[in-house]
Amino acid sequence: MACNELAALRLGLMKVLNIDDKHEQQHEERDLGEHLTNPGPLQSLAQTDNLEKMQKFYAVTLVDLQEKVAKMDATDPKLPYHQSLILVTKKVEQELGVYVNNLSNLYNDLDDIHHLIHDVYPATS
Repeated sequence: MACNELAALRLGLMKVLNIDDKHEQQHEERDLGEHLTNPGPLQSLAQTDNLEKMQKFYAVTLVDLQEKVAKMDATDPKLPYHQSLILVTKKVEQELGVYVNNLSNLYNDLDDIHHLIHDVYPATS
């Protein structure tokens, strides 16, 4: 289950970060299988090239994963494994949020720096 969420996130990150690694791309696509061709949050996450949308799609995939695990039988021997997958995907969601926030801060800081440079060295015409 969660491997799908992580594989889709990796494919999306490959697009956002312009990573051209055909071997890794094919590996993740194999892991996702039919999820790449079926409309839904996993497909959307794998195909996004936008950090904001990536966060949203990843959050939806995490909710879907939680719902699937909640429906599992309490005696299912795979339940503890799937519950641990929720922890992993939640941690990744938090880290993704930190990285996106840091990039947004960098973007805003660059504007502030640009204005400061022009305050110190006014443009001449």
